[in-house]
Amino acid sequence: MDRIIREEARLIILKALAAEVNNRLNSELVRLSLESFGISRTRDWVHAELGFLSDIGALTVSDIGTVKIAALTQRGLDHVMRLTVLDGVKRPSIVGV
Repeated sequence: MDRIIREEARLIILKALAAEVNNRLNSELVRLSLESFGISRTRDWVHAELGFLSDIGALTVSDIGTVKIAALTQRGLDHVMRLTVLDGVKRPSIVGV
């Protein structure tokens, strides 16, 4: 179950970033986005997931004090748009199907 939740959370994070005009969010806003989907986790847990997504090239992370700023990369956007597949991230559903 943990793997499924993490893969779902990673997709939610990428979609939340893609929905932003500048493709960026801070880790607290990411945590709140996850919470709205029923995934209530600590900021440290969110930071670890941002680290995973950064390691696979889906986003970049900048440290600003105790908060991290996540910025979507083209690779992450390509996953959201179903142009590529990122291991460890849930595959987005096909819109309209």
